[in-house]
Amino acid sequence: MGLLKIEEIPVYGYEDYKRWEGRWELINGVAYAMSPAPSIKHQKVSDNIAWQLNQLLRDCKKCFSLLPVDWKIDENTIVQPDNLVICYEPEKEEYITKAPTLIFEILSKSTVMKDTKIKYELYEKEGVNHYVIVDPSEKVAKVFKLKNGRYEKIKDAQNEKIKMDLKECEIEFDFSLIWA
Repeated sequence: MGLLKIEEIPVYGYEDYKRWEGRWELINGVAYAMSPAPSIKHQKVSDNIAWQLNQLLRDCKKCFSLLPVDWKIDENTIVQPDNLVICYEPEKEEYITKAPTLIFEILSKSTVMKDTKIKYELYEKEGVNHYVIVDPSEKVAKVFKLKNGRYEKIKDAQNEKIKMDLKECEIEFDFSLIWA
């Protein structure tokens, strides 16, 4: 018995995904389990990001922040960013179908490769304007902005405030507030 050949690896779709128990992501037909549950540190950082985004967007009529929600890109790709901002009314109640304007992914040991390589390339291709990769153990956030279809690193933020232009408004995100 040898190694699996690439053509033998199962490819899944949205109909499969809907039937699975627990939290999963599906990227190009490959299933990724989202377990174990995020650590306490991960959840605290995510909560601080969500709180700040809600505060910054309270006067913006078009943009709002969400916690993990299915983003159905196509039949074989459904992801759940940790924190995100959309600047449109969702067409469906159970998931979004258009690219968010801003995504934060919080690293854990089990997600480093997926968040820094696979999702980085996916979000770039799908036109996510700002992508922030947050490393709670190092207390640093890599902030990227889409320019001419490619991500350009803006800053490795720790305690800085960084302005981000969303489609309908501009926010100044204070990274010093997410580590507490």
